[in-house]
Amino acid sequence: MPSTDASTPSGTDTGTTRTPGNEDTLELRLPDDLADFLAQDAGDPEGGGTDPGGAALAGQGELLDQLAGWGPALTPVGTLRLLPVRLERDLALITRWMNDSAVASSWNLAGPEAVTANHLRAQLDGDGRSVPCLGVLDGAPMSYWEIYRADLDPVARHYPARPHDTGVHLLIGPVAHRGRGLGSVLLRAVADLVLDHRPSCARVVAEPDLRNFPSVSAFLTAGFRFSAEVDLPDKRAALMIRDRLLRDLM
Repeated sequence: MPSTDASTPSGTDTGTTRTPGNEDTLELRLPDDLADFLAQDAGDPEGGGTDPGGAALAGQGELLDQLAGWGPALTPVGTLRLLPVRLERDLALITRWMNDSAVASSWNLAGPEAVTANHLRAQLDGDGRSVPCLGVLDGAPMSYWEIYRADLDPVARHYPARPHDTGVHLLIGPVAHRGRGLGSVLLRAVADLVLDHRPSCARVVAEPDLRNFPSVSAFLTAGFRFSAEVDLPDKRAALMIRDRLLRDLM
């Protein structure tokens, strides 16, 4: 499974990836990533677009309590929205992030767009137990998320899963957003979104590589606790848990 660090697809992406005249009049220019995002989504302020994959995803959201309608999360660094991925809009950007060397070593999705597309379609064409999302902070796309039903995922074979356990994977795309503690802030915000909108979920879980100390640290700072070491097919992971009952204490 991926972790949440640029170098760990199941934890927090805190690694490094690419980001997208001296005259009296200052020329203001949108970052390339944001300009591309807005151009592809023009005329569709709600993110609906014309991609049939987006409509399909919206119709299969029962397993994650209609994630597409959760709304924004207010954080100390801005307003975060999780937008379910639409291939037509997001594939080029996510592929670019996946080809960053720090990301590729963890997510193993480097290569042409077809590689990333296959990974995304496996979720988009599924039953909704895993929803890939673009994280948009104050209007700028800057992270990739996977929100998934850990109790229905193969990872449940490797730890004592409970009904409705919800997992998170995070990748922070632009280099400028990494190494500043941003991952912890976003992880806490998304974990709160899960607990606020999924009343049946008592725990948010993640499984970053045990050797990825920045990722594990980001989860601890975000209010997760270290529960156990877990042997997964592709790594030895740190099982990180954020408990509903302890959310106000950590």
